[in-house]
Amino acid sequence: MRVMLAEDSALLREGLVRLLKEEGHDVPAAVGDADALLRAVTAERPDAVVVDVRMPPTHTDEGLRAALEIRRRWPEVKVLVLSQYVEKKYATELMSGSIDGVGYLLKDRVAQVGDFLDALDRVGAGGTAFDPEVVRQLLARTSHTDPLTQLTARERQVLELMAQGLTNASIAQSLHVSQSAVEKHVNALFDKLALSHTTGYSRRVLAVLRYLGS
Repeated sequence: MRVMLAEDSALLREGLVRLLKEEGHDVPAAVGDADALLRAVTAERPDAVVVDVRMPPTHTDEGLRAALEIRRRWPEVKVLVLSQYVEKKYATELMSGSIDGVGYLLKDRVAQVGDFLDALDRVGAGGTAFDPEVVRQLLARTSHTDPLTQLTARERQVLELMAQGLTNASIAQSLHVSQSAVEKHVNALFDKLALSHTTGYSRRVLAVLRYLGS
């Protein structure tokens, strides 16, 4: 996979470049600011980008705004966002369209190399990868909103894991239950979110968007 990096910490950037190359990925560009990332994507059109949220010049949200611009201009380019914080406003905006090929990890997750590489592979393949803490904080932001409040504790667990990008089989393994039990919970939450009879769209994606929406 051709992966571009945007990270203002030179030490972390070089470490990620080395890690990705050791895993067999091509890294056509590794830059330190969002403007350089947009120029590189324009020139090279990578398969995926890994981008920090806070970068020069203001160290606020440049990276996340660049990620949104990439999703708007080149929807085929997969985006994995890294941050030390959960930037709720822009995280929700990033996930407000199609979430195929989108991920949001906290930087602590990068220290766990296997988790980071698994998330990148999942996003690169068109899946999703949301850090559990990101999901929890976004859920806290929306927990007052019906019909989410109608979900049982187990249904909320299942939806949280769906939002992280897990399949039913992976959810069953994580919760130590059968896959048929997970399927029942998924169908129940589709009913409560009024998605059971939806056609033409992925009900899983719509459920996750409902879950992460404002």
